Amino acid sequence: MNPKIFVFAAVIALGAVLGGILLSGSALENLTSPQPEKKVLKIEPIVVELDDVSVLDISERSATIEVKFKIANPNPTSVIVQVMDYQLFELDFSEDKQIAGGQIGSRPEGMVEFGSNYYSLLSDSEIVLKDKIVLKNNGSIPELWSALNNDTAKWRVTGDVFYNLSSMTSGQENEVHFDFTK
Repeated sequence: MNPKIFVFAAVIALGAVLGGILLSGSALENLTSPQPEKKVLKIEPIVVELDDVSVLDISERSATIEVKFKIANPNPTSVIVQVMDYQLFELDFSEDKQIAGGQIGSRPEGMVEFGSNYYSLLSDSEIVLKDKIVLKNNGSIPELWSALNNDTAKWRVTGDVFYNLSSMTSGQENEVHFDFTK
């Protein structure tokens, strides 16, 4: 007999076996045992509060302001707070012109960075994030400097917090916007 017939029959048999595997899917089910129901976990957004805005040090040339935020995780799973961007306004000076702003944390760009500046927040816990801002006095805004000296400043802080669920690579990025007046 011709050996090509045996090769052809083997190729057809192998193709049939592979086709059967592909058509049946990659998961085999045991139809005799009941499947457990999958519980869908509802994830709540993190809670952001303005803890404090205070003038730590002031002179004729500069002022050091500290901004503190309290972030709480109401979820039964941990979250990773990547970065918080914020803008600081003094309302008597201007309601729409920010006097300073900042960023707490960092976002990974491209590949996941080692030693990134992000914050792990365990389930049902909270952390305080703070930042110091140094304002330079150029003499053109005496009403702002007066409010800082007299501790009568009225603050508005707006911004966004970006976070992920449990790891930098799992789940989508989430965002919480905030706007506080103090």
